[in-house]
Amino acid sequence: MSRQQRDALDAILRSAPRSEQPLTPEEQRSGFAAALTRPAPDGVATRTTVLGGRPALELEPAGASGRGRLLYLHGGGYVIGSPDTHAGLVGELARRAGLRATSVDYRLAPEHPFPAAVDDGLAAYRELLASGTDPQDLVLAGDSAGGGLSIATLLAAREAGLPQPAAVVVFSPWADLTLAGGSITSKESADPIFTAADVRAYADLYVGAGDRAHPLASPVFADLTGLPPLLVQVGANEVLLDDAVRLAGRAGADGVEVTLEVGPGLPHVFQHHYGRLDEADAALDRAARFLTAHLNADHHNAGRLEPVH
Repeated sequence: MSRQQRDALDAILRSAPRSEQPLTPEEQRSGFAAALTRPAPDGVATRTTVLGGRPALELEPAGASGRGRLLYLHGGGYVIGSPDTHAGLVGELARRAGLRATSVDYRLAPEHPFPAAVDDGLAAYRELLASGTDPQDLVLAGDSAGGGLSIATLLAAREAGLPQPAAVVVFSPWADLTLAGGSITSKESADPIFTAADVRAYADLYVGAGDRAHPLASPVFADLTGLPPLLVQVGANEVLLDDAVRLAGRAGADGVEVTLEVGPGLPHVFQHHYGRLDEADAALDRAARFLTAHLNADHHNAGRLEPVH
């Protein structure tokens, strides 16, 4: 069944109309919202809130137990997307993990270029800690640009002297805005969504004439020492495959506990297609288990550290 699902999804993604003329960011945003928005799943309550000075969407699954919190940073090339477009994906991950989630509406380019998104990610993370969330009760996740932004947020937190969370999960992270990965060209025909030119256009809007190899724009070039356990999930059929592979390799070289999962025949952020694609459901289940295992493990270990008398 799964092969048929993958082929059907590929055909649907390839059939999406492509504009002959470049679209404005506003046109891209409305088109993305219309095409990709999925509502929060049944049993997940949502409410608008503010975190780190930015609007945010809180998603609380029925029966979310314990103190665990998920901070989510949505994808969209730093130009499009919102907590609303990603309510389904974030709600599914939260529901499977049994965690309360907050999805941040960070500022988008070109109106707010780099490093505005990183500043907003750090402000949200800082406020969660300042409001009493134990870092061992906190996990991060993000997809595409939000995956790169999740890593950048943790790098910024490290530089600010803040503690790291219990774990981080990234789906198809965009982690190299210089587009140096070989898959940018080698996977172009296999990728049903993006061309190299699409990705470059987002980088142009976000970084412009700035340094695209800056570690907070392109975490593949960062020193990732001290980051928490990391799960990277990516599809084999995407131009950003090498971003994920190189990010995982960089993390491993820097002593980070890292797991890399490459799904054969799968497109960019295939997890969006939960309920229609078996691999999406399985991947979200694994991501949820990864997050909860590290939340629970940290508490278990913390409980064993008895003071010396």
